[in-house]
Amino acid sequence: MKQALRDTRGFSLVEVVLAIGVVAFCLFAILGMFPVALKTQQTSVRQTTANEILAQILADLRADVRLPPGQASKEQTSGFNLHGHWADIATPDTIYFTNDGDQTPAGGVNVSPVPSDAVFRAKITYLLPPTSTTSLASITITWPPQVDPATGVPAGKVETFIAVNR
Repeated sequence: MKQALRDTRGFSLVEVVLAIGVVAFCLFAILGMFPVALKTQQTSVRQTTANEILAQILADLRADVRLPPGQASKEQTSGFNLHGHWADIATPDTIYFTNDGDQTPAGGVNVSPVPSDAVFRAKITYLLPPTSTTSLASITITWPPQVDPATGVPAGKVETFIAVNR
């Protein structure tokens, strides 16, 4: 006797449930990585902005120290008003910056309290009195600006030293 042929095309209910389970597991793993990726991306943006601020301050300090004797600073429309600060090594300069890397409108050098729109804090410490040939400074950019780098641990920090020769 001949057996009846069964149509075997298609998926069984067990196969469909297993496939949905595998897809759900993969989706949960991928969705679990989104918060970590977002935090990493935000940290990267802050780090990049801090490095841009650092480069601007370095350029401003290089331009200031190279002025010939007797020449006045031309930084009325640019710069961070650091002209002549090399000679005053007793007081570090503190400048606050917005999220875009611009100096806060309410803040100049050494303003207090911390401006409300500040996201970054730049602290410039002049290490040695400038000689006729060399000037030294340490520059630290931290975020958030309310954390004092000397006493607390900031969320992020960029630090460098500058030695400028005339």
